Amino acid sequence: MKNKFAVRLNELIKDNNVSKRELAKKIGVSATSISDWSNGKIQPTAENIFLISEYFQVSADYLLGLIDF
Repeated sequence: MKNKFAVRLNELIKDNNVSKRELAKKIGVSATSISDWSNGKIQPTAENIFLISEYFQVSADYLLGLIDF
């Protein structure tokens, strides 16, 4: 099974024309964390999922692949 979070994160980064480094700075994490999440190496904490969902104005359920738009 593909890591839906990684797929959705990459789509949001691309669709919103934001760099991984810029996203990291905006939500207060390292660029390495964003890279690891987007490559599916590790999963973010619930708090970081919340921050990403707030930044992109999507639900955490969407980020996790539980629902589609």
